[in-house]
Amino acid sequence: MNSSGPLAGYRVIELGQLLAGPFAGCMLGYFGAEVIKIEPPDGGDPIRRWREMRGDTSLWWRSLARNKKSVTIDLKTEKGVELVRRLIQQADVVIENFRPGVVEKWGLGPEDFRSSNPGLVYARISGYGQNGPYANKPGFASVCEGMSGFRHVNGHPGEAPVRPNLSIGDTISGIHAALGIALALLEKKRSGEGQVVDVALVESMFNLMEAVVPEYDGNGVIREPSGTTVTGIVPTNTYRCADGKYIVIGGNGDSIFQRLMIAAGCPDMAADPRLATNPGRVEHEAEIDTALSQWCAAHDSNYLLQELDEARVPAGPIYNVEDMLNDEHFNARGLFEQVEIDGKPLKIPAILPRLSRTPGATRWPGGDLGSENREVLGELLGLSEQQLEELRAAAVIA
Repeated sequence: MNSSGPLAGYRVIELGQLLAGPFAGCMLGYFGAEVIKIEPPDGGDPIRRWREMRGDTSLWWRSLARNKKSVTIDLKTEKGVELVRRLIQQADVVIENFRPGVVEKWGLGPEDFRSSNPGLVYARISGYGQNGPYANKPGFASVCEGMSGFRHVNGHPGEAPVRPNLSIGDTISGIHAALGIALALLEKKRSGEGQVVDVALVESMFNLMEAVVPEYDGNGVIREPSGTTVTGIVPTNTYRCADGKYIVIGGNGDSIFQRLMIAAGCPDMAADPRLATNPGRVEHEAEIDTALSQWCAAHDSNYLLQELDEARVPAGPIYNVEDMLNDEHFNARGLFEQVEIDGKPLKIPAILPRLSRTPGATRWPGGDLGSENREVLGELLGLSEQQLEELRAAAVIA
């Protein structure tokens, strides 16, 4: 097992594929856990072939599958199920993101290990959770983002809700799973017992919804999409500059607002008692945004950001990935790690949070399909070369 990181010494069996479960496994492996990823022999995890490719493997895979040991096992065969069962018997954590009930059909559900491995932490990720009326519905992140309320508040009033160009529902669910696993392992130190971590994509996104529930239940208010602003907080908006670039300005603190309006050449608004606190600014939002829009439209973004920085007003540019890679702060903070793929360098993102004494690290990028079959099945389960060859011949492993 890995010898460093706060999760060193823990063994994780990752049964899921695509994104939510694998991102949870990626986080655990980054912080020291031994992650054994089970993949179907006929092609492996689909993300190996999704989006931008280098050779026959996606660039995404190199990041998502970092620090994982790839083992090919066909779970549609009895021998494959038995191999996974033996691996789980020696594991601390299982991550699966199949439809509820699938692992039970294989005899690999959490109840199947309650007696033989009572300390097992079993993380389950699905669209709607393990019970309830929707439990058996297919739950992709895109659909669950909509049902969670998240999509409703995105975009502009009167237009179709906007989707960020990311699988945010999957990633947020993976983070929730990693947190749940860490909490369960912490509790296990007291009780010695494992437990099930039930993560639903729709609930993970629901967890981001701030005050929408009490605002509706208490005042009957449904929060609607508000374009580039945030309802009830003024000013915080995105403004187009003379050079065609956009900047974000957050001037919603009372003293910050005063400094902002002075910098924008509107000292009368800075001193206006109507605008001294947020409720008054919300009432006169259009007036404030007009003044700031006109100021930004008259100047280049670099000039505006310098002025705002000198006035101690939170502001910043809208970055794309090229901007991030070239930014001195991003680089100083170590947000990019460089790995080598077939002799060529490749930057992948670091995984956060940052720990001072036991930081996480990328020890190797995502590897070839079945690259650790011999190590895991041979050394961990004690299978001989002849037994491995027999499994390959039967297409149980690749």
